[in-house]
Amino acid sequence: MARRLPTLTLTTILLATFMAGIGSVWLAAALMRLGWRDARTGGTGRGLPEQHLLSLAAGALLATAFMHLLPEAMESGRSAHALFATLLVGLVFFFLLDKAELWHHGHEHHHDGEHGHAHDHGHEHAHAHGEKRSGGWAVLTGDSVHCFGDGILIASAFMANMRLGLVAALAVLAHEVPHHIGDLAVLRQTSGSRRAALVKVSLAGAVTPLGGLVGWWLVDRLVHWLPYFLVVASSSFVYVALADLIPQLQKRLGARETLAQIAWLLGGIALVVVVSQAAHAG
Repeated sequence: MARRLPTLTLTTILLATFMAGIGSVWLAAALMRLGWRDARTGGTGRGLPEQHLLSLAAGALLATAFMHLLPEAMESGRSAHALFATLLVGLVFFFLLDKAELWHHGHEHHHDGEHGHAHDHGHEHAHAHGEKRSGGWAVLTGDSVHCFGDGILIASAFMANMRLGLVAALAVLAHEVPHHIGDLAVLRQTSGSRRAALVKVSLAGAVTPLGGLVGWWLVDRLVHWLPYFLVVASSSFVYVALADLIPQLQKRLGARETLAQIAWLLGGIALVVVVSQAAHAG
């Protein structure tokens, strides 16, 4: 785990977190203008392209975790038992965090069910009825916290080496695009304006560079704990892929759609491999 010049590393972290945080919002908005919709938040029936994005993101996250972050942590010489214990604790932590968020939304929107409003808690971004009365601030708050955590994870990867940081930033970008498509769809319903929705979600995405700055400051002072930061980042990526993205793909589909899902999943893995090799060569 070679150390880089602090100024160069910080500049690269801020650029990468800007790309992953705000860039993913603008990419999501561009795809929505092309007609790609989040079927869970009032889409127009064209949910298949969004399924492709979910498959791509799942492949990128899993490849980043198992092919880059975890091997880098293992090469540090730390005890494998301690690192795998950290991975387990991380997975349980993100599970409990997810349960706490679901409980919060279930409690917050309890009266929606009493008035006949169907509210699906199967995915954290589909809160259409509750946010119509709150102006979408629940979406923005959750999104900001999530983006802040992404920034810390990207910074941890960059503190290990540049190649690992670029791969982590790419993985975050890949999984944030379908996430932000859902957020933009909800906020367009609440605000009635595409521009207002884009500005609000972009502000939430701008928290990612802030998380990168905090992560750089924190990891730089706790460099001996860097392998554990990388394992926690891995547990986040694995949990998001297996508990959030892949369950949305487990639907009864025809042979062509199933093959398309598999192809996009493998495409996500291949994208991480190609970017990693290109960064290594550079």
